[in-house]
Amino acid sequence: MKFPSIIGLACLVPHSVVALVGIDTDMYNPPCAYACRTAIATNELSCSTSHMSGGHMHGDSGMTSPQCRAGDTAFLTTLAWCMSTKCAPYHVPTSRLEKYWEDQCTGDPTVTPKWDYGTTLQHVDPRPTRELTEDDTINSTLLVADSTWDVEYRTMVTFEAQERLHPRYGIAILVTGFAIPIVFTCLGYLPYMTRILEKAKPYVVYPATFRTYHVRPLPYLLGNAPTVGQSLYVALMVILNVVLTAVNIKTTPSFTWYPTHQQEVVAFVMFRTGTLAFALAPLLILFSSRNNILLWLSDWSHSTFVLLHRWVARIFGIQVLLHSILALALYVDTGSFSTEQKLPYWIWGAVATVAVSIMLVASGLYVRRWSYEIFLVTHVVLAIFVIVGCWYHVDIRFERKWGYEMWLYAACAVWFFDRLVRVLRILKAGIRRAKIIDVGDGFVRVDIEGIRWASTPGQHVYVFFPTLNVLRPWENHPFSVLPTAMLRSSNHSISPKSSHSATGAEYDDVEKHNGASIRTTTVPVKPITTAGLTLFIRKSTGSTRSLKAHDRLITLLDGPYPNHSSTAILQCDRLLLLGGGIGITGLLPWVDNHPNVKLCWSVKETAGCLVQAMDGALSGITEKEVRVGQRLDFRTLLNEEVRSGWAKIGVAVCGPGGFCDDARAAVVAAGREESSIFELSVDAYSW
Repeated sequence: MKFPSIIGLACLVPHSVVALVGIDTDMYNPPCAYACRTAIATNELSCSTSHMSGGHMHGDSGMTSPQCRAGDTAFLTTLAWCMSTKCAPYHVPTSRLEKYWEDQCTGDPTVTPKWDYGTTLQHVDPRPTRELTEDDTINSTLLVADSTWDVEYRTMVTFEAQERLHPRYGIAILVTGFAIPIVFTCLGYLPYMTRILEKAKPYVVYPATFRTYHVRPLPYLLGNAPTVGQSLYVALMVILNVVLTAVNIKTTPSFTWYPTHQQEVVAFVMFRTGTLAFALAPLLILFSSRNNILLWLSDWSHSTFVLLHRWVARIFGIQVLLHSILALALYVDTGSFSTEQKLPYWIWGAVATVAVSIMLVASGLYVRRWSYEIFLVTHVVLAIFVIVGCWYHVDIRFERKWGYEMWLYAACAVWFFDRLVRVLRILKAGIRRAKIIDVGDGFVRVDIEGIRWASTPGQHVYVFFPTLNVLRPWENHPFSVLPTAMLRSSNHSISPKSSHSATGAEYDDVEKHNGASIRTTTVPVKPITTAGLTLFIRKSTGSTRSLKAHDRLITLLDGPYPNHSSTAILQCDRLLLLGGGIGITGLLPWVDNHPNVKLCWSVKETAGCLVQAMDGALSGITEKEVRVGQRLDFRTLLNEEVRSGWAKIGVAVCGPGGFCDDARAAVVAAGREESSIFELSVDAYSW
């Protein structure tokens, strides 16, 4: 029994495949011809340069060149006769056999045989009667034994059937993960669904899965607990990956690559996990992107996609580790590990696996809290190692024959699109000069002139201060978008006024005084522009700790980006704004976009300077409650709105993690107990 290696069979597939197997290309077409070619591949020819003991070689004989096969009459007639007799029951068109003959007969598409398929058949005379054995040298036309051909045929058909399933299952996972946000967004536009979804949100969308932990980290910095709705998405992706990894693993007796049934199953699962991991790569990169197309096509928030990015990455990591562990176990069991581990494809696969393993550990919340800048840089570098390692792993192994690289093309396209749009956004905003004002108690105000962005609520911008740390000019942080004009007093006119003007009475006096004119003087007043962007920053670790008073600090802006869709909450009868500390900056844009707003803001006593800094903006808000050194009672505030008779109440929350989670819990309880409908929006920047 011969055991041709995967590499040997890989050399027999077309070299021009640039698509996924089973989608728009085949591996072995026709399989009857490939089986004939493989059945005689290890037998030597009279023109072979070496003869190995016993005539047994693994895979295509390395000592028989394509040129040797192209001119060897015995080899050509044996192969042609086998193809003619074995493919006849399958009614393979002669044109297809001719195509195979031209491309695959010699093992090298660039080396064509001396005769075409039809001419070779004419040289089969007399018809062969002797069967080829494993140890024979092909020096005349010989018959390929039915048993030998049948094993090779079933091996190829079985393997290709599995390879057809792998990319289809990968596409199923990718499309499902991508389509769910769009589908659930579209449900809200269907008849009678609005009321159902509104009632379901306090039970499915808003509540956290573990007590009131969502924005604030779980104990021992284990991470952030998803909401119930996010958990359902994660559970679906986990179930889908488990099921599609395990189903339809079909084997065949006497599989020529692996002598035992267990090895065959392990091999197929190994290939499956590798493909599914590749299929997840574009999705997990998309979810981490600032320019995520799903933010435009759905009403899911950026923080939701960032959380799902972490969970999809964990699934991806598990698939990668399973692929590597199964490959290691398989090659150790077959005795080929010592040889395979030295090959470049294996080394690059190991590089990718190690990089993924490090990322799974180094992406924990404890690392992000310790130094987010170090985490971000190492995260990007390791991700590059993963992509490069995966690329060379499949490129060296399969030479782009089976389309595995298509998944990597998609992943890189998502990454490059996001980075390109980021650069374009920065270029559009241009190089700006920011004025830094020390507000006090660790807070600074950053005014950036000339920015004309709409005061759309729920937006953020990533800000670079490249000169603060010349060794890390790429550092940037997200901040709420707050137009500078909103910080001016509501009764402050921005129109130039004349110091003196003639009234109607004065014109009457002109007539009374026999035409004597009255001279009026207009003193020009410099108009105040409505353009400008203001940020309030609490200095902490990273580049923000170096912020101090400055008149012209170089600043770059990447934005604005939406945190979430504001459509539903702006359609409410009443809008309740709940802010904690510096979270007030994320709430003020809501004031100009809704006619019925109440602001409730609490700050620590040490942050009283913020209240003074916001005095101009607060003066224009009719209903407000500002507490210094006192907590807000969320449930009492919500009950007051319910008792006021509002049918649909929007609640926008922005503040520290514990503040946001407590407000979320209060809205969930009120939504379940009260008749009013609640729409909740939370901005916490806890990514």
